[in-house]
Amino acid sequence: MKFLFDFFPLILFFAVYKYGTGNEAAAVALAETYLGGLVSGGKIIASQAPIMLATVVGIIATVLQVGYLLIRRRKVDTMLWVSFFVIVVFGGATIYFHDETFIKWKPTMLYWIFAAALFVSQVFLKNNLMRKVMHEALPLPEAIWPRVGFQWMGFLFFLGALNLVMAFMVFKNDTNAWVNFKVFGMTAIFFLFSVGQAMMLVKHVPQEEA
Repeated sequence: MKFLFDFFPLILFFAVYKYGTGNEAAAVALAETYLGGLVSGGKIIASQAPIMLATVVGIIATVLQVGYLLIRRRKVDTMLWVSFFVIVVFGGATIYFHDETFIKWKPTMLYWIFAAALFVSQVFLKNNLMRKVMHEALPLPEAIWPRVGFQWMGFLFFLGALNLVMAFMVFKNDTNAWVNFKVFGMTAIFFLFSVGQAMMLVKHVPQEEA
């Protein structure tokens, strides 16, 4: 259930985008009806409608995530607050300027903000955030955690750079291909890195804990 909750905005973003690309006339009608008053100039062309609809649905889904947790009086993780801020700012800019450039920057900004937070916390505040997140699952010796933190910093910076390469170079004129890569490619890379790192680190778990 937590997996579905965490990926709720991404799943809806992808579903709405695919619906829009497959039903262009309906997508334009919906975008003009519900977003026409929010965009600069008030005019939405057919090629912009799918990504704009997907973006606004992604924003709404993230707002619903935060609202659900607040209503249930549960803690809203810092990562979710950051995601909320980034998608509202970059998604809002995409809608207002009807320019997909902003939403394409959103994953990169999210990854780089997380990487910067890990760096500042570990280097300057002497607080290893990865240890806080992973310690229960992987009770590693204290000497290993700084390495884990730097590995995640490097990986998140790499993901952010990779997104820019794919969005503005490899798939510069193919938003559909970029959306597929964002949903499936980036998710697969993140999953493989997490599993691979866990397999490498488990050998450092003390025998009695293992």
